[in-house]
Parts: sequence; structure tokens; C-alpha cells
Amino acid sequence: MTGTCIIGQSGGPTAVINASLYGAVKAALDSPKITRVLGAHHGIAGVLSDDLYDLGKEDVAELELLPFTPSSALGSCRYKLKDPDSDPKEFEKLLAIFKKYDVRYFFYIGGNDSMDTCEKVSRYFSKVSYDCRVMGIPKTIDNDLNGTDHCPGYGSAAKFIATSMLEVYKDCRVYDKRTITVVEIMGRNAGWLTAASALASKFGEGPDLIYLPETPFEMNAFLERAADEYEAQGGLLVAVSEGIRGKSGKLAIEAEAESGDGFVDSFGHVQLGGVASLLAAKLQKCTDAKVRAIELSLLQRCAAHCASKTDIDEALLAGSVAVNAAVNGETGKMVAFECTREGGYTSKTKLIPLTLSANAEKPVPAEWITDGGITDGFIDYALPLIQGEPDRPLVNSLPRFTNLKRVKA
Repeated sequence: MTGTCIIGQSGGPTAVINASLYGAVKAALDSPKITRVLGAHHGIAGVLSDDLYDLGKEDVAELELLPFTPSSALGSCRYKLKDPDSDPKEFEKLLAIFKKYDVRYFFYIGGNDSMDTCEKVSRYFSKVSYDCRVMGIPKTIDNDLNGTDHCPGYGSAAKFIATSMLEVYKDCRVYDKRTITVVEIMGRNAGWLTAASALASKFGEGPDLIYLPETPFEMNAFLERAADEYEAQGGLLVAVSEGIRGKSGKLAIEAEAESGDGFVDSFGHVQLGGVASLLAAKLQKCTDAKVRAIELSLLQRCAAHCASKTDIDEALLAGSVAVNAAVNGETGKMVAFECTREGGYTSKTKLIPLTLSANAEKPVPAEWITDGGITDGFIDYALPLIQGEPDRPLVNSLPRFTNLKRVKA
């Protein structure tokens, strides 16, 4: 099948999402079956508004910088399509755009919701008998995509978190006055990122206590444990997921807001996030320590200076595999990774149905989580993913990122 392809990016950016973009763009430009390579400005929202770039008109040298450039070069979105079986209007609009440019291939780089978008688009085109091959390319620092060993983006974020925790630990122990530092790490429903802080503890010095969303968080038990650890060690470093929640399933920050102790805005709405500040305030009341709260925030997903070469290489591979698979007849699939770690790390790609990954979250296995800590099972899993130092292009000792012309289609 011959025709145009559209490539889009969606959801939260990562340090290597553009590596997947480059892998897909290069494979598409090299394929005789793909006549034109278009990029969607702001993901599926850009497709709906006919806001597309002609990536074939970009300078090759600038495209080659994509693997070392963080964030989403095409622009991202968080746009959820309705179900085509109940409300096909958006899909009718998509079909008109695809027909306008003779689009026969669609590649979408993203996480759970993005795979949901792919699945809906693929299902609709099949229903109306429009011949277009749809492929998902995995991306998320949360590492919670179902059906794959891990996701591109996670290894680099994990490396940044482990490195940051090693550095923060050193800073926390410099003063004669004892300190407590609480570091808040992204992860609403899955604690893969927070678990990465255990790499610092294993291979240097890192958090004394680690809390993930997968296990119920009890405030009083935490405060008692933290106070004991602080007294015993003369200081304390805590890593906590933003999504920690109690036995009821309510986020810790939400439960505190309802009790009158948490954070609400001027309308009385619960402010989700700020859990480190909440815990720090609680600890300040029950200890004599100097207490700090640190929120790593966007740094976790844009720290290309701390990217893992393994992560970049696998992100590139995911993009190229998706394009080559589609050209060879595959559709309705997502590229996934299948890995072994015994006797050395090996990784290979496979294709899984989009239905397996769409809106399905993969938690950290319960056997890797202890009371306030992480087991070596997780260490063995995560360590290969953070390996390698990419040869990043620099100008005046600062990173040189890509500058696309963004020529409108």
C-alpha cells in the first residue's frame, strides 16, 4: 500500500520521545511505500484541525538532533476521542483529513490514553473500510503501559531520579543541624519512578524511606516511622510518589484536605500534588529537624542531559519498527519490548494488540515493595535501563537541540 503517513506525539513529554519520532521519520522517508511524511502539530488535535507539518522539508542535520532533544518536537496534547461507535463525528472529520492528504499510515507516540486513541482510529477506519494502517509507539516516564517490559522514556527519567537522590542525600548531610528532606516524585497510580530512587540507595546513598501508590499509606504510621528513623540516623531522606493513597483509595493529599489539614484552592477544590509539602509540614510539627520539601516536577521528564543511551537506542528502535511493520502489512498494534536479564540484558521488540495497552495500567509488582522500601528484584529490573552515556552534541558546553522549520503541509 502506497500513500502519505502522519506521525503524532501525545501526552506528557519525555527525554527520548523525539528519538522515537526520528526513528519513525527516518524509516518513513526511506520507505518507497510512503510518499509523504507529515507531522501532527499537537497530536490528534492537530490532525482534527488540519494543522500538519511536512517533515520531508526539514533539514537532515536538524532531524538528526531529534534523539538528543527533550520534550515533544511536534507539540503534544491531552485530547480524548469519543467512542466512534457512539459518536462518530470526530472520526468523520479525521477521515476527511486523511483522504485530503491520501494518508494510508498513522503512527502515534504516547502512553495509555494515546494507545486508546490509536485503537479507536483503527477500529473506525476498519468499520468504514478505509485502508489505513495504524500503529502505536510506546512512550511514558510512568512506565505503566501494559503488555511491554518497559517503556521508552522511563530509563532516562529513572536515571535522573537516582542521580538526583544521590546528590540530594549529600546536601542533606552537610550541616550540624539535623535535617529531614521529602522528595515528591511523579506517579499518580504507579510508583515506577519513585522506585527508581532505590537505585541511589543501592549504589551509593539515597532515601531512607520510599512510598509508592501501590501500597496503602497511613499518615500516623509514617510519622512515627519517620521520627524513629530520624532520631536513629541523625537525619532523614524520604522519596514519595505524588499518588500515595490510604486504604480507602483516596489520595493522601485529598484525605488531608477533607480533614481540614490539606490544601484547597479559593473555590474549595482539592489541589492534587504538593504531597511533599504536606508531609514536610506534618514532620515539622513532630520533630526538631529543619524540614524541606522538594518537588522534582517537570525536571523528571525533560532531563536530556541525564538520558540513558539504552533508552535513546530503544526509543529509536520503537519508531522504526512501527513504520517497517506497517509497511509490511501490520495494523492495530503497538510496539512492545520483551527482555531478559539473567546472564546479561537483552531486549527485542514485539507487536501487541492496541486493545492490550489502551487504558490499562501496569503497577510495580507487590513482591518488589516492602514497608518503606524496595527490593533487589526491582534493582535487577531497572538497572539495565539506565545504562550508557549518549554522545550529546554541545555548543559552548550547552546542549544543542533541534530547530525544526515546521513547514505547513
